[in-house]
Amino acid sequence: MLLSSLFAGSGVAQTTRVTGITIDARTKEPLPFVTVGFVNSRIGTTSDAEGHFALETYYPTDSVRASSLGFEAVTKAVRKDRDQRIDLALEPLVASFQEVVIRRQDRNPAFEILDRVVANKPTNNREKLSAYSFDAYNKIEFDINNLSRKFVNNKLWKPFRFVFDNMDSTDVKPYLPIFISESLSEIHYRQKPRSKREVIRGTRQSGIQNQSISQLLGDMYQNVNVYDNFLVLFGKNFISPIADGGRLFYDYYLTDSAWVGSNWCYHLEFHPKRKNELAFEGEMWIADTAYAVKRIQAGFPQAINLNFVQGFWVDQEYEPVQPEVWMLVRDHLVVDLGIFRRKLKGFYGRRTALYKEFKINAPIDTVVFEGAEVVRIERDSASTTDDYWDFGRHEPLNQQEANIYEMIDSVQKVPRFRTFVDIVNMLATGYLPIGPLEYGPYYTIYSFNQVEGTRLRFGLRTSNDWSRRSELEGYAAYGLLDHELKGMIGGQTFITKEPRQLTGLYLRHDIEQLGQSQSAFRSDNVLSSTFRRNPANKLTLVDEVRYFYELEPFTGLNNQFTIRYRNLQPRGDLVYLRPSFADGFSTVEVPHITSLEVSLNTRFAWGEKYISGEFRRFNLGTFKPVLEVYGAAGIPTLLGSDYEYYKLIGRVDQRVQMGALGYLRYRVEAGRIWGTLPYPLLILHTGNETFYYYDDAFNTMNFFEFISDRYASIRMDHHFDGLFFNRVPLLRKLKLREVIGAKAVIGDLDPKHSEEVLFLPGMYRLYDGPFVEASAGIENILNVLRIDGVWRLTYQDHPNISLFALRLKFRFDF
Repeated sequence: MLLSSLFAGSGVAQTTRVTGITIDARTKEPLPFVTVGFVNSRIGTTSDAEGHFALETYYPTDSVRASSLGFEAVTKAVRKDRDQRIDLALEPLVASFQEVVIRRQDRNPAFEILDRVVANKPTNNREKLSAYSFDAYNKIEFDINNLSRKFVNNKLWKPFRFVFDNMDSTDVKPYLPIFISESLSEIHYRQKPRSKREVIRGTRQSGIQNQSISQLLGDMYQNVNVYDNFLVLFGKNFISPIADGGRLFYDYYLTDSAWVGSNWCYHLEFHPKRKNELAFEGEMWIADTAYAVKRIQAGFPQAINLNFVQGFWVDQEYEPVQPEVWMLVRDHLVVDLGIFRRKLKGFYGRRTALYKEFKINAPIDTVVFEGAEVVRIERDSASTTDDYWDFGRHEPLNQQEANIYEMIDSVQKVPRFRTFVDIVNMLATGYLPIGPLEYGPYYTIYSFNQVEGTRLRFGLRTSNDWSRRSELEGYAAYGLLDHELKGMIGGQTFITKEPRQLTGLYLRHDIEQLGQSQSAFRSDNVLSSTFRRNPANKLTLVDEVRYFYELEPFTGLNNQFTIRYRNLQPRGDLVYLRPSFADGFSTVEVPHITSLEVSLNTRFAWGEKYISGEFRRFNLGTFKPVLEVYGAAGIPTLLGSDYEYYKLIGRVDQRVQMGALGYLRYRVEAGRIWGTLPYPLLILHTGNETFYYYDDAFNTMNFFEFISDRYASIRMDHHFDGLFFNRVPLLRKLKLREVIGAKAVIGDLDPKHSEEVLFLPGMYRLYDGPFVEASAGIENILNVLRIDGVWRLTYQDHPNISLFALRLKFRFDF
């Protein structure tokens, strides 16, 4: 019996393991950061950003309990000594209020903790250090979610049937991984002079090999520092739960205190005071004594005034790596993106970042901070081997993640996949790729104006399948009213890609609207014909030869040298007349105006980010001021050029984040022309004769209305992001946002210019002070539409003008 009992005592203990998802019982949406634990046990956890949880114990237990602020706790029975799945649905709590007497001395105990956290922010924020370095590992995954069985079994997806073997159906929203990327990098920071650099040692991406994307998938462009008062996410200012003025935006609750790792911590929950505000809800653990954030789990409330984001969750963990030095060691972020309703297909974006090998206040070689590139990619970073990643990863990939690389390679070999990619490319760029050529843009095939009548156009350019270093393009257009063939032909080629050196030559013979905004729809865009409010009957036929050389020594500094020959011929109601005093006063018709110009345009945008194709780039912007200087000189006599002149224009623009007040955009610009010129070569202030709203045009000014040879202008618009509408119950649900703006220009004109070509009737210099207009509007109407009321405040006595106008604009924004 003794032997029997000895053997029995040495048997292997049985384990009770429970996995599942916490969900909202009413909406069936995942509930993140729910406290889950075995009843009458100290074993517990919190569900992750997608609601998943896992618990196990060797001790006897019969039930599991889930609780979260704002929901009724739920308890379910557990079968002991087994692995099992139990999903926990929590009912929203319906509060019943009783009379409460508030005394002056009553104080929320959470405020005591919060005040000490705020007071210790300068100490616990890593930016206080004189220097630090660490190794970073970033893993990013994109998944298609909301995939129903009916969708998966559609015949359209038959060639991709193998893909769905990787689908995870355990989530509330079944999802299919479609992309994964990894990066290993070193982060270096110094305080004096303040500078931060990332050196990406290795990158790995499924299906995409693009250096600009590799930079964005590193650490510096995705870091969220909870110690900042405002966190910029999706271009919006979210107030941090530990912001200096956090109590104005959040309700706080002290719910528990316990050991978290080796630190005794206070558990605080926080919720926005107002449903639609740009704030978080979640919980955080605050370390005693240091009052540093030990861990924070936060997400967006469902009612938040944000487009296309169905959910956002972040989970960050901090550790003291030295006495009084707390550093972020793990950062997990999940975004649920959906263009339309929640039940339609969308995307998960997941990011996991791990940090280690911290060096605090140690000297850093100054070579690291040389140059202007904030993120530097090692030349062989994309050619790393499997062994490199097996050794270098801070944590291994799970089997599903490892399968994504092989799956994407297989998908790219399916012909129908290329068809889908081509259709998406056409919608984004306007061009349909077919082999070595791309046809388009489709939105210019048909248009209409009073000079050409119906205009038909056919264009094409070479694709990346033809060359990734050179591009040829051209188009032909024909007007059914003027019966004149027009077109363009040209090309560009890279000299080097690092640094960016590009040169090109283009020849064009086509109609143009002088004085039109650079951001306006092209005159041959079908939308330009649709939104036009005045007849397009004062056009110019332009013969142009343009050669350019572009040099970008580093990202953010761009120089473009251009030689441009232009011959301008009036069309429609436009006519060029020169005054003659030979026999009294008369006019002589000028058939054309010819100029030859050399110019240099320099643009400096510190910290600007791009997503780059082979030849074109999508600008992601910067919060720093953007400076631009344009200088040009007219060369007379050569190639029939008639004019000698000099031109200088400078501008600065910036987007300024203003915390809870939204953001402000401004542009200040000034220019001067020296020489005697006809009006088509002077400063034609940018007007707008459409119903569309243009940011860089005066929306109540007509074309050719104001002209200058020296000027200064300012443009400002302030976007409040729902600051006021979020407080109005009826407007809150519509997620409308407020915007106001103002534009002004002041200038002058030397009368001598009229000796070259007479000014048009209704053309003025700014003789009576600045031209000013102001606007107020509502944006985010149906998520994409903006409508502005624009008031013309000066020069109100001019003919054929509107003192007030409504303008609309399509704007896709989070």
